[in-house]
Amino acid sequence: MELSLLDLVPVRVGQTTSDAFAASHELVRRADELGYTRYWVAEHHNMPSIASTMPGAELMYLGQGTENIRLGSGGVMLPNHAPLAVAELFALLSAIYGDRIDLGIGRAPGTDPITSAAMRGHLGEGRMVDRQGQTIDPVEQFPQHVIDTLSLMTPEGVRIPLQGGREHTLRATPAPTEGTQPLPWLLGSSGYSARLAAELGMPYVFANHFAAGATTGMKIYRDNFTPGAYGDEPRTFVTVNAVVSPTEDEARLRSEPFMLQMARLRTGGQMGPLRLAGDDVRSIMTDQERMVAEELSKNWIIGDPQQAKGQLEELADRFGVDEVMIQPVAGAMEGEELRHDAARIQTIDLLAEEFLR
Repeated sequence: MELSLLDLVPVRVGQTTSDAFAASHELVRRADELGYTRYWVAEHHNMPSIASTMPGAELMYLGQGTENIRLGSGGVMLPNHAPLAVAELFALLSAIYGDRIDLGIGRAPGTDPITSAAMRGHLGEGRMVDRQGQTIDPVEQFPQHVIDTLSLMTPEGVRIPLQGGREHTLRATPAPTEGTQPLPWLLGSSGYSARLAAELGMPYVFANHFAAGATTGMKIYRDNFTPGAYGDEPRTFVTVNAVVSPTEDEARLRSEPFMLQMARLRTGGQMGPLRLAGDDVRSIMTDQERMVAEELSKNWIIGDPQQAKGQLEELADRFGVDEVMIQPVAGAMEGEELRHDAARIQTIDLLAEEFLR
């Protein structure tokens, strides 16, 4: 089985954003050494526990020092951005890192509705409108924006009709050399993205780390896949949250900070930096939050190396995939270095010993 890595660049109590990125830089370099297939960073906004807001820009730094691992977005939330801006940023990444770039594209806002509106230029009374003055909803234009983004990164580019029968050709720059264009993936947590990926013949990833329904999404994608520029067969994998430690007790202890965060996200609780494993998180976690967290974490990988191996093999078998992208969510304990995520690196080390060595 191939293993890959999803990173939200988590920020815990006491850390600065600089500390969090230093820790993630160490994480991706370690994953590269261990033989992980790809490393993706997410896009989330206005969340105190997540530093990853601009995947393309972050990869300029995070990819430094890596040699083999694929680097990508998991994903760029396309309704927040102009297709040309995304295409040019990932064309630039390809110019730097060659054929190791993945462009994962998503439709969700990656934030709350107010922040989402601000990302799209809707602060105050501002509105995006068309030539007739009608309000534009980028989410409704998502399929066309996906097509435009991908077309802008090809040598042919996009031909824009002008008056008088003329055309203007637009391409992302710097122009990628042959064979180095970013590999696009469509991300989703519903049947909508599964159908669109199948229709466009794109690789597809179900966001199993936070949403249920991967079985349905995978079936929709595989049953409706149309061969095209990105391959003749469906290409897919799933994501999952993972905490792996030498013992099950330690793994469960280190899972609790992220469990609390996810429970509060679902229940509307107060958000903040990730708490520390142990008394720090247990002193504030309510019975309701624990109940919600334990239900959400039933689909996670939590345990010692042998338990985690069995859980991952069962997950891969259930969804019919030979690659799983883990999000290492092991929490830190008091006294651990701020610019180093010992527990997250421990998770990927222990999984590599089971699968990659």
